[in-house]
Amino acid sequence: MTAAVNQLAQLDRELETILTSFDTNYTWNYGSVKEGLRDLYERAKRDQWNSTTQLAWGTHVEPESEIIPSVVNPLAGYAPFEKLDAKERAHFRHAQISFQLSQFLHGEQGALLVASQLVGGVPWIDAKYYAGSQTMDEARHVEVFSRYLHQKLEWEWPINPQLKELLDATLKDSRWDFKYLGMQIMIEGLAMAAFGNLYQLCKEPLLKELLLYVMKDESRHVAFGVVSLDGHYADMPANELRDREDFIIYAAELMRNRLVGSEIARAFGWNENEVRDLVLESPVGKMFRSMLFQRVVPNLKRLGLLTPRVRDAFAKLDILRFENDDPDKQDRELGFA
Repeated sequence: MTAAVNQLAQLDRELETILTSFDTNYTWNYGSVKEGLRDLYERAKRDQWNSTTQLAWGTHVEPESEIIPSVVNPLAGYAPFEKLDAKERAHFRHAQISFQLSQFLHGEQGALLVASQLVGGVPWIDAKYYAGSQTMDEARHVEVFSRYLHQKLEWEWPINPQLKELLDATLKDSRWDFKYLGMQIMIEGLAMAAFGNLYQLCKEPLLKELLLYVMKDESRHVAFGVVSLDGHYADMPANELRDREDFIIYAAELMRNRLVGSEIARAFGWNENEVRDLVLESPVGKMFRSMLFQRVVPNLKRLGLLTPRVRDAFAKLDILRFENDDPDKQDRELGFA
C-alpha cells in the first residue's frame, strides 16, 4: 500500500497543469474545401509506421561513444573542457547527445498536445482528419525518443526553459492559426532542420534510422501548416497582422537564443556566462543556430508573413538569407515528397 501511495505521489510531482482556452469548431461540411489537405491525409495514412517492429531496438548503443563526431563541439579550445581526461570527455559526449535528444522528446510532447487541440480548433474537415493523424504521429515520436533516451542513453534532461515558454504560449493562445504558427511553422520547421543536421552527423545506426522515420512525418506536418494557412493572412486587418508579426519575432528570438550551453555548463560546474559567450561566438554554434531557420524563413515568406517588420528582425538575427530556399525541394531530395 505504501509503495502504491509513493508511486502516486511521484506521478503528481511529475505532472504539470496549465490552463488553456480555445474555440472548438464542429464543421458540418464534410467535403474538401482546402486544396491539398486531403492529399496530405492520404500520405499520412500511407506512411504510418510501427516503431516496435520497424526499428532495430536490439542494436547495442554505447552512450559515451562518438554518436556524433567530437569535432562538432562549440567548446573546443575552452580551457575547462580541454582539461578533461578521456573518461570525462566521454561523459561530456554522453551529456551532449542526451541533452539534445531530451529536448526533441519534450518538443514532441508539446507537438502532441497542440495537434490534439488542432483537431477541435481547425475549421475544415480535411484539417481535422490530418490533425488526427498528426496526433498519432506525435505520440509515436514521444514513444521512440523516450525509449531511446531511457533504454540506450539512460539519461533524460529537463526541458529547456525557452522551449517550454514557446510551447506554453502556443498551447494557451485561443486562436487556431497561432497554433499552426507556433507549432507547424516555427517549432516543427526548426525541428526538421535540427533532425536533418543530426541525421547527417550521426554515426549510430539505430538513432539514424529513427531520425529518418521521424523526419518523414515532420515534413508532412510542416506542409500541413503551410497548406492550411496559405492565403489566410492576405486580407487580415493591420492590427491583427501585427499580433502575428509580434509572435513570429518573439518565437524566432526565443528559439535562436536558447542553445547557449547553460545546462551543460551547470552540469560540469563551469561558468555559465563564459560558456554562453563561447557558444554564441563559435563558428559551430553560429552555423547551427542560423541553419535551424532554413525552412522557417521561406515558409513564412510563402504565407505573406515576411513583412517589413519581420524582415528587419530576421536581418538582425542573420537568418534572412534563407528566404529563397525551397523546403519542398529539400523534402524531395530526402525522398519525403
